[in-house]
Amino acid sequence: MSMTDTAVRRRQGSARRRVLDAAGTLFYAEGIHAVGVDRVIAEAAVAKATFYHHFPSKDDLVGAYLQEQSDQVRGVTLPTGDTPEEQILSVFDAIGEYTCGPGFRGCAFVNAAAEYPDPRHPVRRVIAAHREWFHGVLRDLLTAAGRPDAVRTAAMLVVLRDGLVVRGDLDHPADSETRALVREAVTRVLA
Repeated sequence: MSMTDTAVRRRQGSARRRVLDAAGTLFYAEGIHAVGVDRVIAEAAVAKATFYHHFPSKDDLVGAYLQEQSDQVRGVTLPTGDTPEEQILSVFDAIGEYTCGPGFRGCAFVNAAAEYPDPRHPVRRVIAAHREWFHGVLRDLLTAAGRPDAVRTAAMLVVLRDGLVVRGDLDHPADSETRALVREAVTRVLA
């Protein structure tokens, strides 16, 4: 590979990155349908042809944005602790911390699902895959804890997580209040 090829690849990568960064910021702040492709292109400072080279459609961009969100959540919610129960609590502690953080405006997946109501839509498939992953993490931890009702309890914990991210957006609770409430709720579900 020549130096010119390397430079072109680096620029292409940075253009894709700029588009994803601009889209992520705009989609999260204003809503997906409220932000047009031309606005993303302008914010990312890329040519229209460059945008469409990386993302053939806006839905492809939305899917890539949500996949990045999923990847970030997977990195932040890694279970820690000595027991499966402690690991589950650590996952919810991480979610509680995130929802109380600055600039939290709801869950990107819940927000996107509200804008894409058709469960067969490709964007909703990204959302469903993320939710299945999260349910699977909880199910596996519950199974490791020897719980015979792991699938159902994991579903209850997913519902709790959904409530937590909505609360973080709508109620803007204090960190300590939310953390205490989440720990109590998870502990009760696990009891």
